[in-house]
Amino acid sequence: MEEQNQQTTPSVDSPNADMQNSENDKETIQKERDEYLDGWKRAKADLLNYKKDEAKRFESVLKFSNEQILKDLLIVLDSFDLAIAALGDETKTEKGIFLIRAQFEDVLKRYGLERVSANVGEVFDPALHEAVAAIESTQESGTITDEVERGYMLGGKVIRPARVKVAK
Repeated sequence: MEEQNQQTTPSVDSPNADMQNSENDKETIQKERDEYLDGWKRAKADLLNYKKDEAKRFESVLKFSNEQILKDLLIVLDSFDLAIAALGDETKTEKGIFLIRAQFEDVLKRYGLERVSANVGEVFDPALHEAVAAIESTQESGTITDEVERGYMLGGKVIRPARVKVAK
C-alpha cells in the first residue's frame, strides 16, 4: 500500500525549474515574433517600393508611348515649313498654311513636344544639337551660326537633335 501511495502522489519538481523553462519558452516565442514582424515589415516596405517603381515605369511608358508617332509627325511639320518658305509673298494661301502649321504645332505641344533652342550665337551643345557643318565665321568657335533643321524634345528627352552649322 505504501508503494501505491508513492506512485499516486505526484513528484514535485522545484518551482524554479518550471519558471525557468517558461521564461525560456517566452523568450524564444518573443524572438520568433520579432523575426516574423521584421520580415513582415520588410515585405511591406518592398511592396510599397515595388508599387512606386511600377507607377514611375508606367508613367514613363505613357509619357514616351507617343514618341514614334510624334517623330513621324515632325516630318509633316518640316513640310509645312518648306511650303511656307516656297510661297514667298504674303498670300491668303500662305496665311492658311501658316495657321494650319501653328495649329498642328499646338497639338504636338499638348502631347509634350518642345522645341530645342538653337539660336544663332548660342554655344553648341552636343546633347541638344547635331553639327552638320563647321564653317569659317567671325563668331567665336563652337557657337551656332545657322539652324539647318529644328530639333525637338519629348518630356525632357531629345527625340531629334537640332541640326546646326557651327563656327570653327
